[in-house]
Amino acid sequence: MNNAKTLTTPYLLGITLVATLGGLLFGYDTAVISGAIGPLATRFGLGPAGTGWAAACALIGCILGVAIAGETADRLGRKRALILAAVLFFVSAAGTALPRDLNQFIVFRILGGVGVGIASMTSPMYIAEVSPARIRGRMVSINQLAIVSGMLIVYFVNYFIALQGDDAWNVQIGWRWMFGSEALPALALLVLMCLVPETPRWLCKQGRQDSARRVLERVGGPAHAETELAEIDTALRQESGSLRQLFQPGMRFVLAIGVALAVLQQVTGINVFLYYAPEIFKKLGTGTNAALLQTVVVGAVNMLFTWVAIRSVDKLGRKPLMLIGAAGMGICLLGLGFASYAQRVEAWALIFVLGYIACFALSLGPVVWVVLSEIFPTSIRGRAMSIATFCLWTANFFVSQTFPMMNENEFLLTRFHGAFPFWVYGALCGVTVLFVWRFVPETKGKTLEEIEWMWKGRPALPVEPLKTDTEASSDSR
Repeated sequence: MNNAKTLTTPYLLGITLVATLGGLLFGYDTAVISGAIGPLATRFGLGPAGTGWAAACALIGCILGVAIAGETADRLGRKRALILAAVLFFVSAAGTALPRDLNQFIVFRILGGVGVGIASMTSPMYIAEVSPARIRGRMVSINQLAIVSGMLIVYFVNYFIALQGDDAWNVQIGWRWMFGSEALPALALLVLMCLVPETPRWLCKQGRQDSARRVLERVGGPAHAETELAEIDTALRQESGSLRQLFQPGMRFVLAIGVALAVLQQVTGINVFLYYAPEIFKKLGTGTNAALLQTVVVGAVNMLFTWVAIRSVDKLGRKPLMLIGAAGMGICLLGLGFASYAQRVEAWALIFVLGYIACFALSLGPVVWVVLSEIFPTSIRGRAMSIATFCLWTANFFVSQTFPMMNENEFLLTRFHGAFPFWVYGALCGVTVLFVWRFVPETKGKTLEEIEWMWKGRPALPVEPLKTDTEASSDSR
């Protein structure tokens, strides 16, 4: 058995890395705006509301993307959903690089957002459904590492593109290259997704047990394949496959936890720093190139502590990481607010921002996606994750649209000297700590089927004899 594990690990890692290209593009597409928003706003003469709309319009696409992603992933498969996302990323990269006016830019930016919405829920779901329980948290967290890697890569890309000319050049040309650079990773995802298998749980749902067995054998060996198939088969027999199942007693609570975690991940302010970091640093007295370079440091810290989370999530568990991280985020945001209020923002701003990013990357960043990919029943996981992720992107849009308005509001600036939004996000970090402590259970080490039966109040999954493809097709007739 140990040999099987050793031999099959490269296969699991390989298909996981391909799926995480969806996460990399998620990060790349959402963070590319950070370097381009300043020149873009100048190019089109945008005020605070217009700047917020240019940054947040992609989130409308994200909301649309998750609205269709669940049904797409459940009906066509997780693999085809990611292929669709790759096509949308490529079209968006070309369109946002060559718009003739702001309206064209908005349309193509929204198309890219649809791709982000699909990838944001389908990539972690794909990984969760191919990974053994003992390492599932670690493997799903690799997707978050890919997201922050995409952000860090595009921070470097934006920085080096900005160096190719002065501010006037960046206003005319530079921002176009920033958006167009996304075409290369989009093409890589499109090609490589054609080479990986569908997930075994989706294959079993379609009655293709033999295909599922081949994938599971390559992932964990014959014994692992038989055990997993028996549990999947038993769980699927107990599921109606209807979205109404989510509103049954017990499952309503699961949906509420998923939605609340998704919203809290966003309203604690992370995308303010990911989308507006260069503008925040410039407002604190840094030049354009130095602000972009400081944003690279933010991306590096994000990536480093995401790696720490990957190493910890299957050892310490999901709940402790979220509690520690959300508390640390709140402390850093309150500190940043007080530093801003006292107008002592020179070194303190960067220290508190980096501390906040580190705490997020250690906790809510990767762990919320791990929990969302675990807690829903197999037959409706796609649609259930779609609801939670829809709420996530709606909250993201609200935060991204309102931050420039709060940050530029004369009344708030006069009274709070820029501290108000950071104190709001800090207070919501406190709400997150209380919610996780009171309502979120630990799922470390449990199979997806064991988690499902935990919600139903049953201590163990009663595994029934596994049917062959022939028997399964006979039953369906």
